[in-house]
Amino acid sequence: MLRRMEEGARVLYTEDAIRQRVGVLAAEISRDYAGRDPILVSVLKGAAWFLADLMKATTITCRMDFMAISSYGGAEESMGVVRILQDLELDIGGHHVILVEDIVDTGLTLSYLLSTLSSREPASISVCALLDKSVRRIVPVEIRYRGFDCPDRFVVGYGLDHGERYRNLRCILEVDPGELEEDPLALVPYLERP
Repeated sequence: MLRRMEEGARVLYTEDAIRQRVGVLAAEISRDYAGRDPILVSVLKGAAWFLADLMKATTITCRMDFMAISSYGGAEESMGVVRILQDLELDIGGHHVILVEDIVDTGLTLSYLLSTLSSREPASISVCALLDKSVRRIVPVEIRYRGFDCPDRFVVGYGLDHGERYRNLRCILEVDPGELEEDPLALVPYLERP
């Protein structure tokens, strides 16, 4: 089983490619928000890795806050029904906000979040997404800062999980979720550091 999964998994974005792209996004944000002290809002848990690296690469003052939501309900894809489990601690009213997402697919969850945050009257709100699975878009959403256009495949790593496993992969892998259901530990060899 392990051998089959290793053959079925494919590195979609390497650690170096991710680091380089995050650097480009951070430079764009630093330029666009110079002197504005934006609040970067991340949705737990997946986007925390991206947010941390993005903030480290910026050259501006900025703050961060987190939300926790439930939009998948155990499913592999969002059904658009969102419930806020943990809300922001910071008041974003009158501040510039950048919503930092790990992956955007249908746009349903992102649309809900943008509506919710907009109702709090920030000075501006924009989206920075590491992965844009635009082929699955149902609701049009504007992504100002886009890392990669992601194919319509199931991905894990760099914050993205399968059953809370593999968030700590330094790369992003395309995998068959069915095979991971059969053997949840099949990707352990990818966790080994060179």
